[in-house]
This record gives sequence, C-alpha cells and structure tokens, in this order.
Amino acid sequence: MSGLLALLDDVTAIAKMAAASVDDVAGMAAKAGSKVAGVVIDDAAVTPKYVHGFDARRELPIIWKITKGSLFNKLVILLPAALLMSSFAPWLITPLLMLGGTYLCFEGAEKVFHHLFPHQDKEVDADLDVGDPVHLEEKRVRGAIKTDFVLSAEIMTITLAAIPENTIWLEATALAVVAVAITAVVYGTVALIVKMDDIGLFVAATAKTDFGRAIGTGLVKGMPKLMSILSTVGTAAMLWVGGAIISHGLDVLGQPWLYDFFHHLAVAAAGAVPTGIEGFVEWLVTALCDGALGLALGLVLIPIVTRVVSPLLDRFVG
Repeated sequence: MSGLLALLDDVTAIAKMAAASVDDVAGMAAKAGSKVAGVVIDDAAVTPKYVHGFDARRELPIIWKITKGSLFNKLVILLPAALLMSSFAPWLITPLLMLGGTYLCFEGAEKVFHHLFPHQDKEVDADLDVGDPVHLEEKRVRGAIKTDFVLSAEIMTITLAAIPENTIWLEATALAVVAVAITAVVYGTVALIVKMDDIGLFVAATAKTDFGRAIGTGLVKGMPKLMSILSTVGTAAMLWVGGAIISHGLDVLGQPWLYDFFHHLAVAAAGAVPTGIEGFVEWLVTALCDGALGLALGLVLIPIVTRVVSPLLDRFVG
C-alpha cells in the first residue's frame, strides 16, 4: 500500500511539473508573440499579392502550399538554428536581433518612401513576373516562401530574444508554439482576405433582404480599404518594432543613452497629463520615439541598400 501511495505521489509531482511547464511555455509564447506584431502584419499584407490573378479555385490550395513552406522554414530550418545559437553562441542573439530590427526599419521606411515617391518593387516584381504560364503557380509559391523565410527569420529571432533563459526543451516548445500559432494566424487571415470578395459576391447574389445584399456589396467594396489599412498599420508597426529593437539592443550592448533619452521623454510627458492616462501616454511617447528612430534609420539605409547592397547581392548571388 505504501508503495502505491509513493507511486501516486510521484505521478502527482510529475503532473504538477508538466502543468507548470505548460504554463511556462504558454507564458513565454505569449510574451514573445506580442513582440512580432509588425512582422506578422507585414506578412499578412504582402502574401495576398502572390495569389493575384489566379482562378478562385486555386487560391486556397496555393495558400496551403505557402503555409506548409512557412512551417518548414520555421520548424525545420530556423528553430534548430535558433536553439544552436542559444546554446553555443548566445552573444549573437542581440546583434542578430538588431540586424533584423534594421531590416524592419528599412522595409518600413521603404514603404513610406514608395508611398511618397511611387516606384517599382524589384523583389516582388521579380517574383510575380515569371513569364512561363505553365509553371506560374509553382514559381509564385517559391517566391512567397522565399519572402516568408526572411520574415520568419525575424520572427524566430525576436521570439528567442523574448524567451527567458530556460531548459532547451521549454525553449524549443515555446519557439514551436509561436511558429505554429503565428503561421496559422497569418495564413488564416490571408485566406480570409483573398476569399472575402467571393464571400461578398455570394452574399450579395443570394441574400433575400436588402440588408443582406448590402452586407455582401460592402464586403466587396470594403476589401481594398481593408488592405490599405492593413498595409498602413503594418508599416507603422514595423517602424515601431524595428526602432524599439535598435534602442533596446544598444542598451544591452552597453550604450544606454538612446534608450534612456526616450525613457526620460516618455516619463516627462506622462508627468504632464492627468492621473489615469499617464501609463498610456508614457507608452505612446516611447512608441513614437521608437517609430521616429526606425523611420530615420530606414531612410538613411534606402540608398545604401538599393545602390550598394542589392547590386552586390545580385552580382554574387544572382
């Protein structure tokens, strides 16, 4: 009997440890997931371009192919690489994170610059202008997965930096949870966006009331506006997140002056407003400072990337 009780005690202890581990994973995944908002929104805004022009029946199968490629990028390539870096070269995390933040700043600023001074996006145009109709779908999917790899690398690096140091298994599980959850959110949203026109047309054609037909028509007319809003929010989020990564990274590397300056501005602004909204004002000022930093850095990088880095990459990689 005592042996049975001891066994039950052991089982109970293991169950408690497992429950605690699940809570730890959920907490780490939630904390990390909240920090990749800019990349996620940008991913959701960019991907619908890759199914443009296809028969409606092929849209969801194409998105599913891209989804599987995204999961492969995150789980098979990037997750093991992140764990190896965490175990054997943790000092690389902050510099790589800052490199990803710099890329976000460039991408966000390039979108702002493109809006102010319209020009062609060579990378996207190269993926979309494939020439051969027979292999159009395959090449579109490969182009989307290539773009996803860059964004997924940023997501996994940001996630790794946000996860508190723990056992390799908990870190791996948290990374996997974030990877799967974000992929599901991004490509579930993309699927909904690309099919919303069809849903709207169906509702407008089959609804038996004026109100129902108005909803269907509204869905069709509202999708371009939704995509514009999504793109704007994604750009702002990229600049904010990218700037925050740079200022925090400098602080971690022993250069806290910029982070402290933003913090002092935010605290001063919070102290000048009525009680009850000071927390929001402090967050808002910090976000605006980070966004301004991201935009300024990105604008400086545009000529460097377009006139120096891209030609070099085209020469040695292309």
